[in-house]
Formats: sequence, structure tokens, C-alpha cells
Amino acid sequence: MTTPSQVPSHPARTGAGLVPLFVIATAQLMVVLDDSIVNIALPSIQSELHVAPTLLPWVVNAYILAFGALLLLGGRIGDLKGRKRTLQVGIAIFIVGSLVGGLGLNVEILIAARAVQGLGAALAAPNALALIATTFPERTMRDKALSLYGAMSGIGIVIGLLLGGILTDLLDWRWVFFINVPIGLLVLLGSRTLVAGQRRTGRMDSLGAVLITTGMVALVYAITRFGEDGFGDPIAYVLVGLSAILLIVFALTQRNSRNPLVPLSLFRDRNRTGAYLTMLGLAIGPMGTFYIITLYMQQVAGFSPLTTGLSWLPFAVGIILGAGIAPKLLLKAAPRYVAALGALLGAGGAFWFSTITVEPNYWTLTAPAMLLVAVGFGLGVIALTQAAVYGVADDRAGVASALLNSAQQIGVALGLAILAGVAASITAGTGDRGPQGLVDGYSTALLVGAGVLLATSVLALLTLNGRVSTGEKTAQELELSKPGMRIGDDPRHPNA
Repeated sequence: MTTPSQVPSHPARTGAGLVPLFVIATAQLMVVLDDSIVNIALPSIQSELHVAPTLLPWVVNAYILAFGALLLLGGRIGDLKGRKRTLQVGIAIFIVGSLVGGLGLNVEILIAARAVQGLGAALAAPNALALIATTFPERTMRDKALSLYGAMSGIGIVIGLLLGGILTDLLDWRWVFFINVPIGLLVLLGSRTLVAGQRRTGRMDSLGAVLITTGMVALVYAITRFGEDGFGDPIAYVLVGLSAILLIVFALTQRNSRNPLVPLSLFRDRNRTGAYLTMLGLAIGPMGTFYIITLYMQQVAGFSPLTTGLSWLPFAVGIILGAGIAPKLLLKAAPRYVAALGALLGAGGAFWFSTITVEPNYWTLTAPAMLLVAVGFGLGVIALTQAAVYGVADDRAGVASALLNSAQQIGVALGLAILAGVAASITAGTGDRGPQGLVDGYSTALLVGAGVLLATSVLALLTLNGRVSTGEKTAQELELSKPGMRIGDDPRHPNA
């Protein structure tokens, strides 16, 4: 077991702080990038492996399902077994999944490899975020790391589209998997500079792990079915009901567990709970919008996959701007106002997008709307990450980070399902499968996305902290970080 004396007190000072910063950012980039990089390669995969249309979506969904369902488990494993070690195991599993996927001889192997990638991502993502606090103890450096981490959350999707188009066009679809191998090996090499932190005593709540994993699998699977088959799918509703039952039972077991997988005390803080709920809404809007506009570019504007990827560069610029501005704003304004502003800007961008017509107008409509949505998303992600993970007791940082990641991943899946379902329903209702019918469906879906983001802005104002965060733990929170103490307990009375 690691003892406190073995942990550097100021890790960012003892070595080059840029290396661990690069490692954490690249780890996040890898797991987000794989949400989109495979999409561009789907036609080539279908052609070479002779994939049935019913199986093709699962090349994407298998990753989303495993990633979203196992995030909480990954965060808790990091809390108990060590975040650095769990991150390394996750990256190693991700590399293996990428290698198998690239070598895949049939679609069944490919889908299984995508699920393995999702498992690796679920172990890596929450622990990369939690490691920011232990690796960068100073506020300035920690805010920079957080900004870069947040930027990767949005830029990764754009890079995925660009890289997917380039690799598929110039090399072969298998390289959208192989590219992860050298990148992952570099991350593993650099991960030695991360601060391991102190391993915690305690056991894994096995019953809780089974309940939450099964419940999350049912929920994410239901969302993917809604996205594929629309809102009339009875099996999806059964899965939603099953998920609700399992998650309720899970919550009841956590109340009496000595080693809860998700300490319910995390939700006693209205600010933290508000951050999770706001992140859910924030992810629904931009990611659903991203999906709809990508379809519009290819099916109406006639862009090639590579041109579509290049067309999203303003989104990457906007994410960088939003993530860079957010820490400065958060030194002067509370997370409540920064997150609300981010969601409001996103709503404005989505509304602007909804004015699309059959005649594409990239420079005066698509590009500026894209920039506006991205700046809002960058602002919101940084503010919500700070609200969710700053000040949390050290032995719960992993699961607190995992809850935020879960909210974002479920929001992505919901955004795709809801907006795609609305677009398909409206287009079918018009009876026009041509460009105008598609535009009618896309426009209505984008209005729905704008409405979700507007409601998210209001939610942020109602639930998030109205005080400017220092990003440091208070004396009480430091006391509560001691083993055996819980947020909400009185440190003067350990047995309270």
C-alpha cells in the first residue's frame, strides 16, 4: 500500500508539469475521439465485411453502451485500487480493443472489439479527470489542466471526423482503429509521471456493482433503440422500466452499504447534483445538433466525408475559446452564471442552425452557429466540471468524476436519439423524402435542441452554486477527507 510519505506533496513542481498534462488530455482525447472516428468509416466497413444494415449501427453503439454503462464502476475501482493504475489498465484494454478491431475479420469480432474499447474508456475517463486534482495541487495549473481536459471533450469529436475521413480515404478503414495503438502506448509511457495518490481501504460493493451496471446497460440500450427505431419501440420502453427498477433498488442498497459504490452523500450537495443534471442537458443539445448538421451537410449539401470533417473546424475553435475563457470567468463569476451563459449561447446557436434551407449557406449560417454552440459548450463543461469535482473528498473523487462523465455520455446518447427521432418523424410526416423533407425534419429537431439548452440554462441558475469557487477545500472538507468521514457529517462528532 502506498503511504502518504511516498506521494510527492507538489507533483506539478517536482517534474515537468507539461508531461502529465499531456497524458491526461490525450487519454481524454482518445476516448472521446472514438465516439465519432468510426462513423466516417461505416460505409467502407459495411462494404468490405458485408455487414447487414441491422448490425452496422452496433459498430458505434457497442462502444457507447459499454462506455456509458461501466463509467461508475470504473470510477469506484479507481477510488479503491488507485487512479493511476486504473487509468493504465483502462488504456491498455483500449489498445487491445483497437488492435483487435483493426484486425477484425468479421463484424461480430469488430462489435466485440468496440465493446472492449468501451470498457477501457470507462476505466480511463473518470480516473483521468480525478487525477487532475492529485497531480496539480495549485489552482492555476489545475484550472489549465481542467480547461485542456474540457477542450478535449469537444475537440475530440471533430478530430474524430477529420481523422476518420483522412485515414479512410488515404489508407484503409482499419486505420481508424490502428491509430489508437501508438497514441495509447505514448499515454502509457507518459502515465508514469502521474501521481498515484494513496490507495484506499475498503471493498467493492458487489451487489451494487451488478445493479448499477445492469441498470445502466438497460438504460443506454433503450436510448440506442429509440435512436434506431423511433419512439414507438415497445422493447425500449420495457428496458426503461427495467432500468428504473434496478436503479431504485441500487439506491436503496447504497443507503445501508458499508462500502457504497456511489456514496449517496455526494447528492446532498445541491450544487454537485445540479452539475450532474445540467451536464445531462448540456450534452443533449450540442451533440444532437452535431449529429443533425453532419447529416445535413452530407445528405442535403452534398459534402464528402472529408469535407464534412473540415467544415466542423469552427466547432473546434469555439471549444478552445470557451474552455480557455471559462477559468478566467470562474475566478470572477460563480459556476451558476458561467454554466447558464454557456447553455444560453448553445441555445442561440441551435436556434440559428434551425434556419437552414435546401440551399446551404456555410459562411453566414452554418459556421457562425457552429462557433456559438461550441463556445457555449466549452464554457459549460468547464463550469460544471469545477462544480462537480472541486472540493469533493479525495476518496470519492473517482466516483464523483464518473457521475459527471456518465451524465455527459448519457446526454450524448439521448441527444442523438431524441433529435434523430424528431427529424425522422417530421420528415416521414411530410411525405417528402427529398431535400426539402429532410430540411423540415432537421430544422424541427434543431429547434428541440435549442429548447433543451434553454431549459438547461434555467436549470443551472436554479441549482448551481451562486458563490465564486476558490477551487480549494475548506477546513471542514479537509477534515471530511479523512477515512471514515462523510460529507454532511460533523467532524467534531465522528460517530454522528
